[in-house]
This record gives sequence, C-alpha cells and structure tokens, in this order.
Amino acid sequence: MNSLEPTGAELRALGEAVVDFVASFDDQLAERPAVYPGEIDERLLDDLRLVDDPTGLGELLPTIGRATDSGIESAGPRHFGYIPAGGLPTSALGQLIALAVNRYTAVADLTPGMVALEESVLRWLCDEFDLPRGAGGLLTAGGSGATLSAVVAARDALLGGDIASGTIYVSEHTHLCVAKSAHVAGLPPSAVRTVPVDDDLRIDPAALDRMLREDRAQGLRPFMIVGNAGTTDTGAVDPLEALSDLARREGAWFHVDGAYGGAFQLTARGCERLRGVTQADSIVLDPHKGLFMPYGVGALLVRDASVLSAAHRHDAPYLQDIDQLSGLPDYSDRGIELTRDPRGLRMWLPLRLHGVQAFRDALDEKLDLAELAYERLAADPRIDIPWRPPLSTLALRLKAGDDATRALFDEIRAEGRILLTSTSIRDRFHIRICVLAHRTHEAHVTEAVERILAG
Repeated sequence: MNSLEPTGAELRALGEAVVDFVASFDDQLAERPAVYPGEIDERLLDDLRLVDDPTGLGELLPTIGRATDSGIESAGPRHFGYIPAGGLPTSALGQLIALAVNRYTAVADLTPGMVALEESVLRWLCDEFDLPRGAGGLLTAGGSGATLSAVVAARDALLGGDIASGTIYVSEHTHLCVAKSAHVAGLPPSAVRTVPVDDDLRIDPAALDRMLREDRAQGLRPFMIVGNAGTTDTGAVDPLEALSDLARREGAWFHVDGAYGGAFQLTARGCERLRGVTQADSIVLDPHKGLFMPYGVGALLVRDASVLSAAHRHDAPYLQDIDQLSGLPDYSDRGIELTRDPRGLRMWLPLRLHGVQAFRDALDEKLDLAELAYERLAADPRIDIPWRPPLSTLALRLKAGDDATRALFDEIRAEGRILLTSTSIRDRFHIRICVLAHRTHEAHVTEAVERILAG
C-alpha cells in the first residue's frame, strides 16, 4: 500500500483483518501460558526491520503475533504477578476511534465534544469518591504521571517558591513513584520521610504524629501526607481517616495512592475498607489496573481543580488564537503534557457498552477470589500467610524458610503456565498473588492455589 491515504474500501479490509487477528488472540487466551520464553531469534529481528517497499498486512500480522509471543502474557487469566492489567478489547475499540479521528485534547475549544466526553468520565470518578463539584482532574498515561502532577500542585500551593524545607510522609510500602515524583519536582531525597508501619503493614498514625511534631520543631515544613489505598506488596490500606485528620491539623495536603486499590471504591466492601479516601486532596487511580483497561491510562482526581490548574498553567503568544468559549477545562493546564491524545474514549466506551454495574460485579468477584485463595492456602500447615488480604493481593511463604519458598517460586515461574511474582517483606522472601484481571475466574485461582499446594 504505497499511498498514505487508503480508500474507505482499503481501510475496511485492513480493519477486518486486524479485528480477526484480535478476536483469534482473544479466543486463545484461556489456554495460553502466562510466561513465554524471552529470547528473540534472528529471524524475527530480520522480519522486524523497516524497509522502503510496502508489505502486505497479511504478511505483517504473523510477524506482529511472533513479537507479542515473548515475555509475559499480560492479557491472560493466569497473570497473578505485579498488578495485572486486563486489557478490555472494547477499550481498544474506543482507542482505535480516538486515534483515527486524531483530536487534540490539551485545549478544550479545539475539540469541545471529546473533552466533554472525557470530563464525563472524570466527573463520574469524582462522584464515586464523593468529591465536591469543584473537584476535577485529568487522565494521564499512568499513575506515575498523575502522581507527579499531584506533588507539583501540593508543592506550589503549600510551599510556594521556598521548597528546601518541605517534607512528604510515606510508608516503606508506598510506591516508588512518589519518591521519583518528589525528585522530579525538585525536592531532595531527604524530603521524603518514611513513617513506621504497624503489624498489618499500615502507616502508624501515632508514629506519624511524633514525626510531624519533631520535624516542625527542627524547622521542616510538612506539606504532604501520602496514604496507600492498596500497597503493591500486600494490598495494605493505610488508616486513611486518621491520616486525613493529621493532614488537616498540619495544614498539609492529603494524597491517596489508589493506583491499585482505588477502583474497589466502586464496591460496598471497597468503600468500607477505603474509609477516609473521600477526604483526600488528591487521589491517583490506574484504570489500566482496577478498571481492566489496557495499559496507558491513569487518572488524577483533585478536590480543588483550581489548585491543580494554578500549578500547571502557562501561556505563550502562539496560543493567542485560542478562545475560551466552551467552559471546559484545558488539560494542558492540569498536567505536564502539551501534546495529548483523546484518552476519554478508551474508558467511556466500555463503561457505556458494558454498564458500570458490570465493573462493580467484576471487582466484587476479585475480592471473593482473593478470600478463597487465602482460606485454601492458610489451611495448609506448611504455609505462612501473615496478612489476610485487605483487597485482592496475598503474600505467602513456606514455613520451611526462604530457600524453600524461593525454590517453589522458581519452579512455578519456570513452568510458564502461571505467573507469580515475589517481594521481600521484613527481610523475608514472599510469593505474591494478585487477583485483578477481568478474565481471571475461580478456576484460574484454584489452579494457582493447587499448584502452590502441590509443592
């Protein structure tokens, strides 16, 4: 296909071939292994080379298939490692439309309809977290970018130009993106203060209270407290209500990292376990985790959207033709991106096609499956599971010790059928099981549990 402007008939033929490829892939997911060999052979590398002459899609699709068949099967039902991302195919259809129409969503008046669509998603999320009408945010490429914007907003609002003495409070289980964001925002490593945790790996409010008072006495300026709504290691949920109270007393920004666990707010049990999240000044979510979307969509919600805009708004003479007529926000004023694709459709389409209740039901299923796995594994006297899963993540080890636990982990990983990952908690090796993919159901969890019990 030499032309960069295919005809409608040519596009339809291409689309049919691609959809057939995706549907065939989806049909095979139930039995695909969770881990593929990581080696890339010379033939594939040769087939991947870019060349001057056109190549037919029929020849290219098998090459694409071979390229995807290496590493982790992150779309499959036996992916229990890290934090799974389901990759809803209906979200991919929304993204296909979004990329084809190619709307620029950083400035609202250039595409008000698409920005209004994205705002409907953000408003729905704000309502789920009981945030006020002045709340708002933006969809990002992931939780890390969303966290950076939250840190920048808190820094500017509470520290102004004098950031040298500003301090942020986290636990040892807080995601590394917070420290990374603080670094990018110009804060020294010493600004990120680690608060002790209790026996359930949750921030100890009494310890935080002491640190805040001591740091104030030393001339430091506590400006941000980070609560975890589901840690990566175990899914631990910090005492968010207590942290919110301390933040209000200190005049600090209360940020909740709900990248993994925040979506459970859509369920009754999640609302109970995340009690206090509605008091946050900012919340980060990763819809590509808890809402089963494909990789590449995060969300930042801020109680007062004007504070977010104040920290990110800039102007330039070449923007003088832009009119502010729609009453919609310019997302370029809420984050770091000036070139920005239309992200809302990849969430809006599946939420409307399936209905929000389908997502609530799927999240409830994941809570049930994690509890099922816990009960089965905890009943075996050889296995130590120190923490009942607060959400859908378990950490376990063999009572025989680290070497035995690592050997079991290595055996299961080498088989490739089931993907588990590991972590170190209190200097002990633990195997993690995270149940989150929308394609993961009871049979898949039972298979993983039985493989662990088989030793």
